[in-house]
Amino acid sequence: MARRSAGILLYRTPQQSLELLLVHPGGPFWRHRHTGAWQLPKGMVEPGEADEAAARREVAEELGVRIETPLLSLGEVRQSGGKIVVAFAAERDVDPALVVSNTIEIDWPPRSGQKMTIPEVDEARWFAVAEARQCILPSQAPLIDRLVAALAATG
Repeated sequence: MARRSAGILLYRTPQQSLELLLVHPGGPFWRHRHTGAWQLPKGMVEPGEADEAAARREVAEELGVRIETPLLSLGEVRQSGGKIVVAFAAERDVDPALVVSNTIEIDWPPRSGQKMTIPEVDEARWFAVAEARQCILPSQAPLIDRLVAALAATG
């Protein structure tokens, strides 16, 4: 069975212009990558955990922000490694300078047995839609289009 992650694409509309909050993964693998590296805040769904609960938990862990409002479902995407990402969206203005990520331990260099503690997210940033499409992990780009379409249908 494919691994499942869940996350929330946060958005805001200052001056009626849609902006999306994306996060940059921490650690040496991602350090010098920009285009195609940014993601929605997300993480693994625990056994028996509902996707929406996992998405809310992961945003709290990666951003230090609790999302209590109703979520808009954006469906699923499959990443290149096979992981399924279940995505939701919520309107919330967050100050990226106040983001506090949890830390994780990784093997670095890979398979070396040496451990390194890194922040799960090393930066969060608001992007205009066009720039977000360029910077987001390619497998997650359809989530942007789904959010834009859903907001156009309601507004």
